[in-house]
Amino acid sequence: MKPLQVSNVTISYNGTTAIDKVSFDVDSGDLLGIVGPNGAGKTTLFRAILGLQNYSGVIKMFGYEDKKYHPLLPLIGYVSQKVNFEPNFPATVSEVVAMGLLPEKELKKGSKLLQDAGYTWNQVYKKLDKDHSKVIEALKTVNLESYHDKRIGEISGGQLQRVFIAKALVKDPVLLILDEPVTGVDVETQNKFYNVIKKINEENKITIVWSSHDLEAIAKLANRVACMNRELFFHGQKEEFFSNEDLLKTYTESAMQMHMHHH
Repeated sequence: MKPLQVSNVTISYNGTTAIDKVSFDVDSGDLLGIVGPNGAGKTTLFRAILGLQNYSGVIKMFGYEDKKYHPLLPLIGYVSQKVNFEPNFPATVSEVVAMGLLPEKELKKGSKLLQDAGYTWNQVYKKLDKDHSKVIEALKTVNLESYHDKRIGEISGGQLQRVFIAKALVKDPVLLILDEPVTGVDVETQNKFYNVIKKINEENKITIVWSSHDLEAIAKLANRVACMNRELFFHGQKEEFFSNEDLLKTYTESAMQMHMHHH
């Protein structure tokens, strides 16, 4: 049972094609790295998967097609590129993570769909009896438990991103979608972040779809790669992608062109 299947998805805005006939799938336990230049359509694709964007084609989640999988959306963790948070907002780190906890009734329909699909849901935090312990455990996963009572405005951008990962994790997501989560943070912070992603994927067994510009990180962490620039150039094992000179050249050229285009 594949957590995600995207078939022939096309998205156009006012006559311009943002995504053209993109197809790929994600296996359970995958860490799929999606690479592509700015403007390649990665965020647009994520919005379509999350039910926020109209498209033509088919998107399936755990075998359920299009609108039918909407009850599963609360069970998807999503961390966007720009974390919008008012730094003076008087919340603590714990309180922000606790916002990710879902009431049982919101989970009911989604849980039933998963059960019917025969999917064994790996619940790490749900096993804990108190919400507070769930929050602390999720903060432990991202190595921030000592910050639990800090105000959100007192921590760095990289730490804030990890808080948002904890917020996505605390509901035991069946799929975690990360949209260029380390844009604009320093290398040391990025490395901490990458370690967290690896740990979540390997220990919590969470399937991750992660878009990034950082080919080195993708080479290190992902097991599969999808390379897109409006259309899909490649989808397959990471070794195959990184040993293919032509593909890498295409990727770098399209990234450069887009870069020039944006300046």
